[in-house]
Amino acid sequence: MLDIGFLELMLIGLVGLLVLGPERLPCAARTAGMWIGKIKRTVSGMQREISAQLEAEELRQKLNEQQQKLDNSLKKAKMDVESIADSPSASTPSTNAASQSDTEQRVAKASARLDDALETVREESPTSTSAANHEGKPETADSEKAALNKDRNHQ
Repeated sequence: MLDIGFLELMLIGLVGLLVLGPERLPCAARTAGMWIGKIKRTVSGMQREISAQLEAEELRQKLNEQQQKLDNSLKKAKMDVESIADSPSASTPSTNAASQSDTEQRVAKASARLDDALETVREESPTSTSAANHEGKPETADSEKAALNKDRNHQ
C-alpha cells in the first residue's frame, strides 16, 4: 500500500517522540491506529457493496436474457398454433391426406414448443416453488398457475 520500510517507521517514531513527547505519543499512536482501522473498514465495506451491486446487475442481465428467450419461444409457439388454426381444413380429397399429415406435424411441433416453454417456466421460477414449499402446496400447481398467468399476460 504505502511501501514503508523499517527505517522509515523508525524515523516517523523518532519525529513523533520528539514532537509529542513520551507522555502523549502512546495516545496519539492509539488514535492513529483507530482512524486507520475505521478507514480500512469503510473501504472494505464499499468494496463489498460494489461487488454486490455488480453481481445483482449481472443476475438482472441474465434474467432479462432468459425472459427474452422465453418470450420468443412462446411467440413462435403462438404463431404456430395460430397458423394451424388459420389453415383451411377442407380441400380436395387427394390433398386432404397430405394436408392432414402436415397439420399433424405442425400441431406436434407447436405442442413440443409449448411444452418446452412451460418446462422452461417451471425450471426458471425457483421463487414460486420455494414459496409453494413454505406454504405446503405442491410445486406443480404453483408452476402451472404461474405459466397460465404468464400466458394470460402475453395475450
